[in-house]
Amino acid sequence: MQQPTRLFDFPRYQLANNPLEVMMTMPNGGNRITYSSATFVEAVDRVGKGLIAMGLQSREKVALISHNNRCEWNIMDHGIMSAGGINVPIYPTMTEADYEFILNHSESKFCAVSNQELYDKVMAVKDRVPSLENVFVFEHAANGTHWSTIAEAGSDDQQAEYESRMAAVQPDDLATIIYTSGTTGTPKGVMLSHSNIVQNIMHSVPRIPGVLKDHEYRTLSFLPVCHIFERMLHYLYMYIGANIYFAESLETIKEDLGHAQPTVFTAVPRLLEKFYDGIVNKGRAAGGVKAAIFNWALKLALRWEPDGQNGGWYEWQLGLARKLVFSKVKTALGLDNIRAVACGSAALAPRLARFFNAAGIPVYEGYGLTETSPVVTVNSDVSPGLMRVGYVGKLIDGVEVKFGDDGEILVKGHNIMLGYYKDEAKTAEVMSGEWFHTGDIGKFEDGFLKITDRKKEMFKTSGGKYVAPQLLENAIKASVFIEQVMVVGESQKFPGALVVPDAVAVEEWCKRKNHPYPGFENIGKDERLAQRMMEDVEKLTASFAQWERIKKIQILPHPFTIENGELTPTMKLKRKPIRERYQALIDAMYV
Repeated sequence: MQQPTRLFDFPRYQLANNPLEVMMTMPNGGNRITYSSATFVEAVDRVGKGLIAMGLQSREKVALISHNNRCEWNIMDHGIMSAGGINVPIYPTMTEADYEFILNHSESKFCAVSNQELYDKVMAVKDRVPSLENVFVFEHAANGTHWSTIAEAGSDDQQAEYESRMAAVQPDDLATIIYTSGTTGTPKGVMLSHSNIVQNIMHSVPRIPGVLKDHEYRTLSFLPVCHIFERMLHYLYMYIGANIYFAESLETIKEDLGHAQPTVFTAVPRLLEKFYDGIVNKGRAAGGVKAAIFNWALKLALRWEPDGQNGGWYEWQLGLARKLVFSKVKTALGLDNIRAVACGSAALAPRLARFFNAAGIPVYEGYGLTETSPVVTVNSDVSPGLMRVGYVGKLIDGVEVKFGDDGEILVKGHNIMLGYYKDEAKTAEVMSGEWFHTGDIGKFEDGFLKITDRKKEMFKTSGGKYVAPQLLENAIKASVFIEQVMVVGESQKFPGALVVPDAVAVEEWCKRKNHPYPGFENIGKDERLAQRMMEDVEKLTASFAQWERIKKIQILPHPFTIENGELTPTMKLKRKPIRERYQALIDAMYV
């Protein structure tokens, strides 16, 4: 089969060129549901014909909502597109109001959800969505129409129409509308064509490492597939012939990693932070010689540079550290076979990049947005000169970047969206001809892109000095005692920070220091603990300019969560709601 030009070509390409017995597999009540390349394509065809039988017309929309990644989502995705339809993925954590808006705005005809909770949320707004005819559910235990009825509705009667519709889909046709969660305002529907994503995949493949000897590509998928980052990689995995293992949940990641033993997978910085904090706390708690060896290895790892830049003596010591310490870390995480961890969605702290790469767990930090399909740049170790710590990598082929007068990153290439659905005004706001305005501030150094902040998030102090909060936040999160942080201080004398403590690290410190642990909600009221955390903040921001340094912190009694409206589904801070909720604490810093 020729190279894929449309998204639904990928599983058919795999079937023709590299058929797998395990194309994708997922846990199911103690057992597993597994699809081969052949059974997956058969399932896609049944769903595609079933949608036609149920009345789906070309270019009509079908919404998909799932709490976890699963085979059914992917089958529906390819079935919808094969039948000439357009997939509208929706984050499960969005509110009913968002559901109502998106389903109406997209004029979705059908919707498929994973479980009872999501079914109830959609049914609560269905009467206010005139276009929505049917809601299907993946799980047998849930009420409502089971998704199998779609496949059962199809027959050979639809075969000719099905084939005709597939043939009619052109690479530049709209494939999906992805509603960005956004940190403010109403969700915007990003329109991406088949070609947008296909070309992005093809130009990203050269940054992927070769298959390990005697191992096939195996991946664990757990980031939300409704997000373009994970979804694009699902198609890429199909292209390179990777076995796709779905995680049961975020809470079972370690067990799922152990089962899948992946060679590649995707992560967000927050997950790597949790892994890092757990590893460091355990290593330091070992005591005696073990703790001393661990601390030596950790100190060595935090000096890591790519391509052997630290010299032969460092590389020899690192080899020893890997044998004595990091090999055990990799085994404990289920990463003995790991070759690459693609990391995106938010900035990766340099200490995390250094630690995991030094440990033999290569982390490829990249950069992109939903509007860029998504990859703009990515680090890689497939050849020397493609990785630099603290940067988001070099441009992939076919993508160009230039900078506005204020340092804003502008992108042009095959990956730029068709526009925002039904919103020419907002599309015009972010496009200058072929150039897309990202809203991010950055710069190039030796071909590597560095992101310095979000344009809309920078603020001025009362002294007229600009502060880039993300840079400070990334620095502060290096403290093992701090899990989340948001820098504040617009129009104030100095920057301050709202801090969410890491309960595990704080409790472990209390045990070592024979200090009573006050409980999570009371950490901020404990003067000794507050002072210890402030010491870390001062140390970690000491390299910043005087006006940027954090002078005061407020330790919060609750973490930022998606459910409370303080984080987007991709774990970005929603600054306005956080400021509104904690305004009294913020004001107290400036009394």
